[in-house]
Amino acid sequence: MPQDNRRRRRSIENYQNDTPSHVPQRQHEHHHSPHRLSKTIFFWLLLSLVVFAIVGGKYLEKKLNNAQKAANTIYSSNFSKSRNVSSTLKKGKPVSILLMGTDTGALGRDFRGRTDTLIVLVMNPKDKKMTLVSLPRDEKVAISGYEEYYPSKLNSAYFYGGSKAAVRTVQQDLNIPIDFYVTVNMGGLESIINAIGGVDIAPTISFSYGGYSFKKGKVTHMNGPKALAYVRMRHEDPLGDYGRQTRQRQVLMKVALKSSHVSNLLNQKFLNTISKQMQTDLSFDDLLALGTKYRVATHGMDSDHLQGTSTMIMGESFEVPTLSEKQRITNKVRSALDLEKAKTGSTYGTDYEINTSQY
Repeated sequence: MPQDNRRRRRSIENYQNDTPSHVPQRQHEHHHSPHRLSKTIFFWLLLSLVVFAIVGGKYLEKKLNNAQKAANTIYSSNFSKSRNVSSTLKKGKPVSILLMGTDTGALGRDFRGRTDTLIVLVMNPKDKKMTLVSLPRDEKVAISGYEEYYPSKLNSAYFYGGSKAAVRTVQQDLNIPIDFYVTVNMGGLESIINAIGGVDIAPTISFSYGGYSFKKGKVTHMNGPKALAYVRMRHEDPLGDYGRQTRQRQVLMKVALKSSHVSNLLNQKFLNTISKQMQTDLSFDDLLALGTKYRVATHGMDSDHLQGTSTMIMGESFEVPTLSEKQRITNKVRSALDLEKAKTGSTYGTDYEINTSQY
């Protein structure tokens, strides 16, 4: 080893040996361990979640309160049920709803109207199926509570006695329980459809009406005015009012499905709209149950109608279904409700007892 290098090495060694003990040694740099770092990240993540939950919870609570206020506004129940609907909903059993579209407010009308649309809807979460049956608005019936006006048309039940008379007449006519009703102002349907962002419909036939054109089978996004034109046309339909019923079922079901989305139930614009255009005896809790527990029923759909024969009576045209046709519809609805088979009903008697026996 060269002499200069040996001298330099001895000098360094002598310095280290001669360094007093009180001279501070250079400290090692501190490094956070992976375990400590992960605990820190977890802490801030947890804190963020807590803050988000508090803020989000208050926001959600406000939305729910607004939704409940709107539900209270449209809620109206002034007659007894044919069975215990609270128990039925709680157990998740099939429920029936009478959907009624009134002509109040449509085309400038401002009087208490008749029901252009009457649909019996059954939601069966167990079978994951929804059954819809349209009833002819001109069906010859005796209106419950207003039998002195016989013969009457089914759509006049609402005119005479509101939802109560309509529900009781349909129950008697087919011997089926109606658990709830929903009345929609067809004149305000366009604002409801606009509030949910429109609906996608595949027209059943091609036609033009109210300044709009529709092509059979071509899925079309419809805003409120266009959808209302689609459901109102009747005279150009080869099936007449029965064809219109099919189109009404299409649109109302799309509206019902989109309306039951939680996002719409918490949407203030939508809530403000339905509070002006709807009436129902479904409470806020009932609506939440349908929107959660019963949404599975929308996976399948069975659409049908009660077929009548046009008959002139005292200068008026009525739809008169045969007894066998009424029995067919009674069987279908009762089966969808998981009820025992029973003889179809009649509005001409005074017996208001509805058979609700289950399998």
